[in-house]
Amino acid sequence: MMGIKQYLQKTNSAAPLAVFRICFGFMLLASMIRFWSKGWIETLYLKPTYFFTFYGFEWVKPWGEYTYALFFICALSAFLVALGLFYRVASISLFLSFSYIELIDKSTYLNHYYFISLLCLMMVFLPAQVYFSIDSYRDKQIRAQFIPQWNIDSIKLMMAILYFYAGLAKVNSDWLFHAQPLSIWLPARNDMPIIGFLFNYAWIPYLFSWFGCLYDLSIPFLLWNKKSRAWAYMAVIVFHVLTALLFPIGMFPHIMMVAALIFFSADFHQKVINRLVSILGLPKETPPIASTYQSPPLLHWGFVLFFVFQLLFPFRYLAYPGELFWTEEGYRFSWRVMLMEKAGYAQFTVKGTNGLQAVVNNNLHLSTLQEKMMSTQPDMILQYAHYLREYYANQGFSSPKVYVDSYVALNGRLGKPLINPQTDLAKEQDSFTHKTWILPFNDTIKGF
Repeated sequence: MMGIKQYLQKTNSAAPLAVFRICFGFMLLASMIRFWSKGWIETLYLKPTYFFTFYGFEWVKPWGEYTYALFFICALSAFLVALGLFYRVASISLFLSFSYIELIDKSTYLNHYYFISLLCLMMVFLPAQVYFSIDSYRDKQIRAQFIPQWNIDSIKLMMAILYFYAGLAKVNSDWLFHAQPLSIWLPARNDMPIIGFLFNYAWIPYLFSWFGCLYDLSIPFLLWNKKSRAWAYMAVIVFHVLTALLFPIGMFPHIMMVAALIFFSADFHQKVINRLVSILGLPKETPPIASTYQSPPLLHWGFVLFFVFQLLFPFRYLAYPGELFWTEEGYRFSWRVMLMEKAGYAQFTVKGTNGLQAVVNNNLHLSTLQEKMMSTQPDMILQYAHYLREYYANQGFSSPKVYVDSYVALNGRLGKPLINPQTDLAKEQDSFTHKTWILPFNDTIKGF
């Protein structure tokens, strides 16, 4: 077996990382253009009067009308990354701008946004500009034909973690034995052309559930194996085309189909580059004699710590009591993709010590999306309660107390109270500790 020192010294063609840089950059550029063209910047970041910040990132706020400038910076950075122009500055700008956008409002959180932020962070430190980039054409000093193998493998590993952990999370009784939440979602798509009639059959959600679990658990290993790679990539295409057709999850399926190409051989990527050179009429890039890029030794340890964190962080939910799907303590940033259907409502009552009292109309303070997400997530309910405390204090309520009647239905179950209605949420503080005012689930979902 190859030792660690030998592995770190192993090199490979820089072509796979160059192709990944181009595809990744242009996919993010397309995502920004799509977001802008659909009017979502205004809908999600200009119209709301309140935003659900992430714990520890309360300082992240939208920029008002200048939020358009933030998206422009992100789009421009993605374009420059794709071209490999001013790469280091552009990659840092892409990571900061994209991550900032996703930290503005917890209501818009999606696992694949987190995944993209992590890839952006990795790209800051990977030498994706040393081959087939404008920077390498302009400056022969940074040009290299070979890079350390681990530079490419790190992206493969990040994708493998996403897939495998997503599959591990599906090993639970709701997903496998009750086909939830697909038993709710798929019948609602029975009006789809060609395949819609299939969703009227009760066994179809079970087929999709088991296939999805097995796919996520096995696909990184099948892609990594040369003998099964071509068939595995066909499965990637089928799986993500289906998810794109069935579920509104934006650019994620397209990004995963393109990103999975990183598993193919260097020869494959060199052919892609040669084809691009031919189509665009570019001069061939001649690497210098010393054409191997050397990674700084300190960077090795940085990536080791990064991946140790990625491997352990999703299991932080084990530190909390209660059912994870119910409390959602440790749920985010753990690659739990499309595992729940939660529906509910939250009615807030504010009482002042001077006798004033009000039942809150959430529509006056939150967008439709914000109210939907808040109503089923305890930490967002607490944040909103604190906002109401300040709002009604400014309306003349003396030392406002905030109470909530909340009912949530999880994966087809009957609705149950989520928050203790006797708890004054105005006095509760947000933290990483368990929220004792969340009522028990009184049911069991077995699994990871």
